[in-house]
Amino acid sequence: MSWLLGRRNTPADTGASMDPGAAGDNVNVGSSGRGPSQSGDEPAKDKGAVDKTSSSYRFDSAALERAARAARELESSKNAKEALEITKLHEQTQQMEHQKAIKEYEAHTEQIRLEQIRSQHDEKRKTLAEETKQAQQRAQYQDQLARKRYDDQLAQQQRVNEDNLRKQEESVRKQEAMKRETIEHELKMRETHDLKRIEAEARAKAKADRENRDLILEKIRVESAEKRTTTLESIKTAGTILGAGLSAFINDWDKVTAAAGGLTLLALGVYSAKMGTGVAARYVESRLGKPSLVRETSRLNVFDTIKHPFKNFRRLWSKPSDALAGVVLKPDLESRLRDVAITTRHTKKNNGFYRNLLMYGPPGTGKTLFAKKLAFHSGMDFAIMTGGDVAPMGRAGVTAMHKVFDWASTSRKGLLLFVDEADAFLRKRSSEIISEDLRAVINAFLYRTGDQSSKFMLVLASNQPEQLDWAINDRLDEMVEFDLPGREERERMVRLYFDEFVLKPASQGGFKRLKVDQFDYGKKCSDIAAKTVGLSGREIAKLAVSWQASAYASENGVLTEKMVDARVDDVIKQHKQKVTWREEDERKYRRISGDTETSVRAVQESTASER
Repeated sequence: MSWLLGRRNTPADTGASMDPGAAGDNVNVGSSGRGPSQSGDEPAKDKGAVDKTSSSYRFDSAALERAARAARELESSKNAKEALEITKLHEQTQQMEHQKAIKEYEAHTEQIRLEQIRSQHDEKRKTLAEETKQAQQRAQYQDQLARKRYDDQLAQQQRVNEDNLRKQEESVRKQEAMKRETIEHELKMRETHDLKRIEAEARAKAKADRENRDLILEKIRVESAEKRTTTLESIKTAGTILGAGLSAFINDWDKVTAAAGGLTLLALGVYSAKMGTGVAARYVESRLGKPSLVRETSRLNVFDTIKHPFKNFRRLWSKPSDALAGVVLKPDLESRLRDVAITTRHTKKNNGFYRNLLMYGPPGTGKTLFAKKLAFHSGMDFAIMTGGDVAPMGRAGVTAMHKVFDWASTSRKGLLLFVDEADAFLRKRSSEIISEDLRAVINAFLYRTGDQSSKFMLVLASNQPEQLDWAINDRLDEMVEFDLPGREERERMVRLYFDEFVLKPASQGGFKRLKVDQFDYGKKCSDIAAKTVGLSGREIAKLAVSWQASAYASENGVLTEKMVDARVDDVIKQHKQKVTWREEDERKYRRISGDTETSVRAVQESTASER
């Protein structure tokens, strides 16, 4: 709006010439409106500076005239309408800027209010979090106090129980001592009374014998004379009768012939009865007995039924159990063995051909245990024989081997024949030095296992499968490796055997001398599993038995954490010694084998050069 406040308009802007008076007025207006450029305005400025209050309320008529003149010029100008529009737009822009400033101020105010609300909520949240933290700490402290009180109550209750138990034991000992003293006193009194009675009876009998001595001697003489007379008469009568009978028999040939025929028939009957009894015994042995090579079997036989009637009766009513119940193995091995068990069970139901199985691995890894579980799970009978029993039998080994397979073929349920330590007699016939009798036994074994069977299933177990004969490997349908247990399997075994051999006997009470001290059993089992690297399942079971033995050997029968750790360290030390011995034997065997191969190669080379 500078043109409205007195700026000179050029002829180009207005489109018409301005008179000098008007121009002069415009200059003055511009000078008075813009600043102290004209000398005529100086007094007014000084006066306004002196009295600012009065100049603020002064009415300037010259400015009004200039405005009117500018308005007339604007109306007469051809750009008046555009100028007015620009003025309106300028005013609207200023109003919008003013509104924007107001909105920004309101937004700023609202933001400040939100910040205040947010800070208040943050303070409340911090206060609530602090109160929650204090409450948690207070609850934890109360829980610790409650736990401590509970532990103190348990310790006090345990002390009271121990005191009561000690008092009861002392009372029992006193009662037993009193009872023993009473029994000893009664025995002494009875012994004294018996001695006096026997002495009195002996005196009375001796006195009576002395008084009746003549009568007794006379009675003995009469009885002896009568006995001698009777004996002589009996001899005479018997001789007379036998002589007359023999004379009549010799003189009558018909009686002689009849007697000879009777004796012949008697001898023939005795011989026939003996042979028939032998055949019947062999039949009963093959059907109901147990071959000599079989160490253990689930089949019922006459002798075991008579010896253990209740055990065999329970076995008849027992149901098939899980093949892996109580067996701790690696997950992949458990899955594979479960498939084998399911396959065997369905093979038995469908009367199919059984698959022969080889289980190999270090000793004590559960091969024999799984074989028994497999037989019970599949509803089959099982028989266990060991390879070490075959070689000592010599020539009778072939007959015994055939008896085993004949006996196995008579099972109605199907028989699982488990051969433990199979490498003891099923060794390589080409490279191993074996006797002719053992070679014949191997041939008999190969003959009886040449075809698939629906009567028996062959399961071999070996710690050294590489020593088996190649023909034995040809009979096998599946091979399963039983490796040493890992960390998780060892922990499961330790927990299982600790519960079976320690916690259960301790919880049963009664007359068993076994108690367990208070310590963290779960953490201790985990620590033991981490320490016992390389131990087999059998060694871990023996470790649990050694804990039980340590408790029995202690003074108060309490198994402490220190005793458990001592047994674990001892077992680990023994295991390391066994591993050292085995490594030394393996190195020695490899050295001897290398020397032998070198000698054989040298002999072969020398023989070839001579040829």
